Amino acid sequence: MKNKRVILKLGTSTLTAGSKNISLPHLIELVKETARLHGQGYDIILISSGAIAAGREALNHPAFEKHIPAKQMLASVGQSRLMEVYNKLFQMYDITVSQILLTREDLLSRRRYLNARNTLEALLAYSVIPIINENDTIATDEIRFGDNDTLSALVANLIEADLLIMLTDQDGLFTGDPKTDKNARLVEEISTAEIPEELFKAASGSNSGLGVGGMVTKLQAADLARRSGATVVITNGARPDLLPQIVAGIPVGTRFLPVISTLESRKRYMLANAQASSGVLHVDQGALQALRRGGSLLPVGVKEVIGNFERGDIVQIKSLKGKVIAFGMTNYSAPDLQLIYGQRSDQIEPLLGYTYGDEVVHHNNMMMLT
Repeated sequence: MKNKRVILKLGTSTLTAGSKNISLPHLIELVKETARLHGQGYDIILISSGAIAAGREALNHPAFEKHIPAKQMLASVGQSRLMEVYNKLFQMYDITVSQILLTREDLLSRRRYLNARNTLEALLAYSVIPIINENDTIATDEIRFGDNDTLSALVANLIEADLLIMLTDQDGLFTGDPKTDKNARLVEEISTAEIPEELFKAASGSNSGLGVGGMVTKLQAADLARRSGATVVITNGARPDLLPQIVAGIPVGTRFLPVISTLESRKRYMLANAQASSGVLHVDQGALQALRRGGSLLPVGVKEVIGNFERGDIVQIKSLKGKVIAFGMTNYSAPDLQLIYGQRSDQIEPLLGYTYGDEVVHHNNMMMLT
């Protein structure tokens, strides 16, 4: 199945349909289309703006100055109301949703990055739709993403998404401003390694006054996501039956083709970090055979732990003869592994008092060299 892991980014202008309030009729249609894809077996992640708009609506649109405490207050009021709407709408299709609030600091910290990734993977494994937003109630300028466009691109990298759909109030990326330039044309596809500079110059800002991410930020986010192996589509969220068309590959809006595959992106990340890694895990012949069959590395197969590394670091996996077999992201730190290596997985929690899973290195976070 192509594009199995799909991120849908909903901007404020899409959620409000250009008005001052959350547009329930429009949101109902988007949820119906999303539920249809979910029922077809796609992993769906929503990146949803709209908390501040929902807060303004709840407080009857107060005239606040543009300062951080007011926005944080509005986000605090609106976030729970927005999630209540999502809960009720997805319940009609027997779909469970969850809320995840992130700041940039969460994805810059290696441990928090891994925790966020593991949480998302667990939610998707249970067919839950995560609904992610920037944690505006506590975020300051130093730890803000700045907009949910950037957040959607970073989440695409986090979970190795196949497709990122960014819904906005414009039909896509144009060669000029279509409102003032009658010769402006829609750019249907970008496949070059570098996005032409003239397209950045042509990209215009948000006109709704409700969101913070204009076309320039969407263009930057699309470039970031496609360098993680994702296809990106920017299009108008007001179009009917939009999502099935995009997933089917029908030309809609502007499509950005990935520069590399998600597998290549993962390999580059692991290789780059393995060079600086001091961690080495020596494994026995049984573990080696399991890895070659596509299995994960369990603690029972580890015979020696070398180096000082943290959970989430890239470690080298070697045979007992010292040959490098693979690189992988470890679920446990070196001190933890010193306590559990050589043991069965059901002994992890009794020995440590907690568990991050049965695997020392999951096969999804491993790159075999032989």
